[in-house]
Amino acid sequence: MEDAYLGQAKDIVLGQDFLTWLWYKSEATGGIFTMPDGENFALFMEQRISVQGGEGDSKETTSVTGLMSEMREAKLGLAMGKKVTKAQFRVEVDSDAWQFTIKAEDFAFNGFKTPKVDTKRDDDDDPDGIFLEKMYLIERGLSFVDHLYFEFLKLRMSPDWEEERMSVGVWLSKQS
Repeated sequence: MEDAYLGQAKDIVLGQDFLTWLWYKSEATGGIFTMPDGENFALFMEQRISVQGGEGDSKETTSVTGLMSEMREAKLGLAMGKKVTKAQFRVEVDSDAWQFTIKAEDFAFNGFKTPKVDTKRDDDDDPDGIFLEKMYLIERGLSFVDHLYFEFLKLRMSPDWEEERMSVGVWLSKQS
């Protein structure tokens, strides 16, 4: 039982670090990232984020939602030691866009929206075409996050992680 709790605690910390790093990287790079095949895509933090700090009865959560919000309260919470627990992102490639929320505790995706699928089909079209196209779009959207998570893990397990943490700290100090 204790091992399961420790595993869950490690997953939460890793998830919080990933979401915080993703927020930092999206702002530091102007939101532009590159897939291994050279394809560029944009990833932006949307206007919904939750940060949490403390333990037990003294646990505090700050959730920020709002159009055109600079998310100052959430960034201030991070600067005070809180961690990102949930964040909404938008990925864009050309005219296609995916939107989703990721929870730090279990890496669960919520509200996953893909680009629209054209539901108008000719009689000659494959009857499974709409379903297959939707599955392709889901897989494609997830591949962007998979790539970023892989890049995060490579960095997190390297000697360069400490330098990256310091860069995140500098970014946070400029926000508050």
